Amino acid sequence: MHTELTMTKPILAVVLAAGLLVAGCAARQVRVAELKDQPTRYNDKTVRVTGMVTNSFGIPLVPFQLYNVDDGSGEISVVSRSGNTPARGTRIEVKGKLSEVAVLGGRSIGLHITEEDRRVVN
Repeated sequence: MHTELTMTKPILAVVLAAGLLVAGCAARQVRVAELKDQPTRYNDKTVRVTGMVTNSFGIPLVPFQLYNVDDGSGEISVVSRSGNTPARGTRIEVKGKLSEVAVLGGRSIGLHITEEDRRVVN
């Protein structure tokens, strides 16, 4: 019996460590207002935003498309390289890295999410 308990402890420790690692790597669900209020806190970090697509546009032969997502607290632009944009009015969850084009006078200019993944939410 003592041998079984001794072997179980290392396995349990490995499983717990793996679970914590996966949880730590998960993108954090954030409100757009929080991203806009504290852009430096989230800059170059992976975040998730859930909301309604308000605009989407892409130009043929251009390697990226743009769309805007409004989560009720604000609106943010998303840059996608997936080849298609979600239709206006679609409720989605987008995961990606937060970036800004520039900071002028302490204000973030061109705050956007570079899409890594997205899914339609009902």
